[in-house]
Amino acid sequence: MKKFVRVISSSLAGGLLLAGCNGGTSSGGGRGFEVKLLVGSALHHFCDQTAEQFNQTNPKLTSGDAFHMSCEAAGSGDVVENTVTLAQQLQQGAITADDPAFPTILSVDGEIYQNQLIYRMEQLVPGQNYIPAITDSPLLANSPMVFMVPMDLAPGLRQVDDLFAKLVTAQTHKDLDASSPDQPIYYVHTAPTRSNSGLQTLVAQFASVSGKRPEELTTADVQQQQAAVQQIQSKITRYGKSTSTLAQSMVENGPFWASVGSVYESSVIAANTDLPPGGTRYEAVYPKSTFTSNMRGIVPNAPWVSDQEKEAADQILAYFQTPPAQEIAMNLGLRPGAPGIALGPKFSPSFGVDPQASYDSYRPPAPEVAEAMLTTWSQVAKKSSLVVVVVDTSGSMEGNKLPSVQNTLKTYIDALGPKDQVALIDFDSDIRQPVLVDGTAEGKARGLQFITSLQADGGTRLYDSALAARNWLSENLKAEAINAVLVLTDGEDSESNISLEQLAQELSKSGFSSDQRIAFFTVGYGQEGEFNPQALEQIAQLNGGYYRKGDPATIAQLMADLQVEF
Repeated sequence: MKKFVRVISSSLAGGLLLAGCNGGTSSGGGRGFEVKLLVGSALHHFCDQTAEQFNQTNPKLTSGDAFHMSCEAAGSGDVVENTVTLAQQLQQGAITADDPAFPTILSVDGEIYQNQLIYRMEQLVPGQNYIPAITDSPLLANSPMVFMVPMDLAPGLRQVDDLFAKLVTAQTHKDLDASSPDQPIYYVHTAPTRSNSGLQTLVAQFASVSGKRPEELTTADVQQQQAAVQQIQSKITRYGKSTSTLAQSMVENGPFWASVGSVYESSVIAANTDLPPGGTRYEAVYPKSTFTSNMRGIVPNAPWVSDQEKEAADQILAYFQTPPAQEIAMNLGLRPGAPGIALGPKFSPSFGVDPQASYDSYRPPAPEVAEAMLTTWSQVAKKSSLVVVVVDTSGSMEGNKLPSVQNTLKTYIDALGPKDQVALIDFDSDIRQPVLVDGTAEGKARGLQFITSLQADGGTRLYDSALAARNWLSENLKAEAINAVLVLTDGEDSESNISLEQLAQELSKSGFSSDQRIAFFTVGYGQEGEFNPQALEQIAQLNGGYYRKGDPATIAQLMADLQVEF
């Protein structure tokens, strides 16, 4: 049987240890021993704010020993992978049970990934029951999966009986509902290999097109329905690793970037909470059947959780369910996990949601069925991509910068899926011809040859190289695919023949208001001051992407996260 790990990008393996989590941290200032929580991204801010509040109570065990809680956040798939990787290292004797990398409390953003965690751990240590049953893990908060849409499209979509089933054939919103405008459907959801909302969305798509509930689905159903799910995926604008950032991108880029998004209800509340003046208001459309996204506190029955930590974890989880903590959750748009707590003021139509929303709550599929869905998505159903990766090899990349980038590019190429293509361009004072790489053995060999040939020398024709990448992609646009440019630079432009303003004018011709829909992503590598972050941000935002800062310590994880977008 194929292991679940095979559909997780191999580039994550070295970066998923707790110390490397990308989602943020909180601490208790070193009072007593530390109790670590590793949570899915939907609980990120809830955990941080609750930790700050809880630590102010000066918690102690019955023995009088003081402790404090700290939080780290990652994608739910990453939480599973991190935990299993640590358990494997413990089994192999590479680490001990008291290794500080082990979290005491886990949480994923829904019960499918919790099921996968139980399944994966059972495969590793059969019969040990390291991960308790779902019903033995207290509910901290929940948020139903909804369709997030601009308010003018919401009334029409509410008339659609089964939106996923309609998305198999529909091309425009008018195809979905006769009263809706004749504009193309641009759809987004997160990558199911990394994000709980993406996995729940994928499962819901298979359930919809098969006419079965998730728990009734078989691996044969997955095989039979993969073509229909592929048709739904063909409407994708972008994947992403985080539900909240994907929803925020919908707000920032507008309905021609994405007109429908599968997100948590809390994402709709957040979008309307932070809505800029004159911005598009979004509403939640509730499917007749959907996942509730139960977010639970999981304390492993495992060697790495001591009796002291278990006692502290019980206090922490009990605190999460108190009214003050649940008030934090509701202010963030999450529904309370504790019974008897009334919904807060943000659960209202003014924030785009229905406080009395009624739907049939899905249950998780069998773990092996979820595995089959993820494998099918990665190999067949996922929308293909063509990404031009533009690499700065100017003289300023000397020292440890270039080797770090070379290692990162190798990891990036090794993780290419069967439907992904990358064109590699390096530049300094010259702009070299692209090298086309794909997920085949031959393609990856070409990529390795490109990487080993890189040398640091010359100036920085940043703007010219960005335009050259766009022009090449315009001429080689991949149909029915995500087409994007990713620029990695450590310096300011020094030798281009065009200005930033001229580049901006050119990029506007191929953005998301055009037929080409070429996205731009930029990475500033090194120390700010060596490059111009404002220029890189402007380049990315013009064409529906984003800018990020990286350095030798973070670039591998940053690039792995970027790769999820495509």
